[in-house]
Amino acid sequence: MRRIFGLALVLVLLAPPAAASTPPGDQPLPGYTINNPPLPPAQVGGEPSRVLQGVHEHAAYTIEVPPRWNGRLAMWAHGYRGASTVLTVDPPAYGLRQKLLDQGFAWAASSYYANNYDVKAGVLSTHGLAKQFHKLVGKPRDTFIVGVSMGGHVIGRSLEQFPGFYKAALPLCGVLGDHELFDFILDFNLAAQAISGVRAWPAPDDYLSAVVPRIQAELGLTGTPNERGAQFAAVVANRSGGPRPGAAPAFAYWKDFVFGLAATSSGEGLATNPGQLATNALTRYEPNAPVDVNREVQRVLPENVRARLTPKLTEVPAIAGRPTAPVLSLHDLGDLFVPFSMEQVYERDVERNGRGHLLAQRAIRAVGHCEFSPTEVGAAWDDLVTWADTGRRPAGDVVDDPAVVAAPDYGCRFSDPAAYTAPNTTRRLFPAC
Repeated sequence: MRRIFGLALVLVLLAPPAAASTPPGDQPLPGYTINNPPLPPAQVGGEPSRVLQGVHEHAAYTIEVPPRWNGRLAMWAHGYRGASTVLTVDPPAYGLRQKLLDQGFAWAASSYYANNYDVKAGVLSTHGLAKQFHKLVGKPRDTFIVGVSMGGHVIGRSLEQFPGFYKAALPLCGVLGDHELFDFILDFNLAAQAISGVRAWPAPDDYLSAVVPRIQAELGLTGTPNERGAQFAAVVANRSGGPRPGAAPAFAYWKDFVFGLAATSSGEGLATNPGQLATNALTRYEPNAPVDVNREVQRVLPENVRARLTPKLTEVPAIAGRPTAPVLSLHDLGDLFVPFSMEQVYERDVERNGRGHLLAQRAIRAVGHCEFSPTEVGAAWDDLVTWADTGRRPAGDVVDDPAVVAAPDYGCRFSDPAAYTAPNTTRRLFPAC
């Protein structure tokens, strides 16, 4: 017996140390902290709402339930948080928080368990919180999903990852074109280099401080663009959605910013470096004069081909265009952070899969990213709920007919006239409707 005990002791002493265990679900993952201060209850019909906050599966959350809950739930999917190590929670924006509560909806929002461009975290944390809502409040009779920017990527993939789980979806300024967002950023920089004659790819450490100023000088981008600068602006317009109202002021507004997106990767993983999925191998650039950009441009293959092609849920997953519920989207015409072309890519995918009856899209005449008025978002929300309840698809814009999109009044139909005179707006970069 003594020899057996001694042998067991030796084996224990010689065993390798145990790997660090994952913290319990009510704690953030290693490297993250949480900042989710108490949210004061809203007043709904003169009574306070019920607010629940906590941590579930490593993600912070906030849930709010009106005094007379109608049994329906809206999940809010937030946008890109950058490389921050602090997990935070947003309530629904654009006046939606109060609107939802006044209509009897509960809402829930997750920080996701990770930041950076991690759509997988958004898909799983949002779905996990919706299931947790069942335990904390009760099982809703249906669950909607609403979100902004990267949250639109979360929405597009969530509808396919969990088919039938969500009743309807409202992506706002969403990355519905998945990997093609990063193709656009690559196109912007490589086309600028080809047309200017200043080659620098992969972007060196001094890209923004030394290379980009040379490109801008060659193209006249610090003032009135020269002939080659005008060609570059036209290439950008075509790659971001085609000729359309506001394309020229959008280029002037965003050009410096998009150069910066080529030099913002912070690591080797997909979430910290989604640009490794980008390619321009098959891109045809127009106009192709005075510089023959299609001959001169550097062609780049994806660094991570497997991640680009896999159908699996990754940090930057594909969206196949197979929604399983009604989708009503809003997008700013002049947005070049998440360009209007994202809507066109998604529309083509959805139509190819025979699901066009599940998609309605609306163009808004603004240049900012996610620059919507509460009226625009509120009207879209009401129309989405009516669609989900009655099956009657609401009105939308044609997004993939170049002649329609190029019309001077395109985007007027669903743009809020009152927003044109709002302070700090880009609406006045467009002629008034």
